Amino acid sequence: MSATALAPPTKVLMTAEEYRMLPDDGRHTELIRGRIVEMPPTSFLHGIIASCVNAIVRAYVKDRSLGWVTGNDSDVITGRSPDTVRGPDVAFFSYNRIPKESPPQGYPDVAPELVFEVRSPSDRWIAINAKASEYLAAGVLVVCVLDPETLTAVVYTENDSPSKKTMDDEVTLPEVFPDFKVPVRQFFE
Repeated sequence: MSATALAPPTKVLMTAEEYRMLPDDGRHTELIRGRIVEMPPTSFLHGIIASCVNAIVRAYVKDRSLGWVTGNDSDVITGRSPDTVRGPDVAFFSYNRIPKESPPQGYPDVAPELVFEVRSPSDRWIAINAKASEYLAAGVLVVCVLDPETLTAVVYTENDSPSKKTMDDEVTLPEVFPDFKVPVRQFFE
């Protein structure tokens, strides 16, 4: 969430479609309000946690044939005019939002129902809260931020204040998965 702007302030704002067409230069970037922003590198631990989350959510979704689970910062559009394209660590799109027969080749036209983000050491909570609000405003139903430093999960929904869960608590996601219950500790194993 701490980031460095790459486009000079006088540059014309870029659209999501123009951003998607850029060649991969090896840097991890997002498009934020029309400007390319370089994101700080993630850590090995960040990757382990994101992979663990993906495995847990994917197993749950696959067993019930509910939809698509993406990882590895698969981009989603969270705003237009100016455009914002974010790369959640893990996201879930139901087959109601993206039919099983037609996964998009580019960006999805809809927001995911669920987003997981893993907090990096450089991430400030004010930026995390703003990013969670951005996801919710785009149509995401639940955002869950996992903090490796405190071994907690913070769950954001549109109608409630953020809910902090400790290692001994369970993450439930009734807005998306009515019977989903996973101890917080499993996301960090």
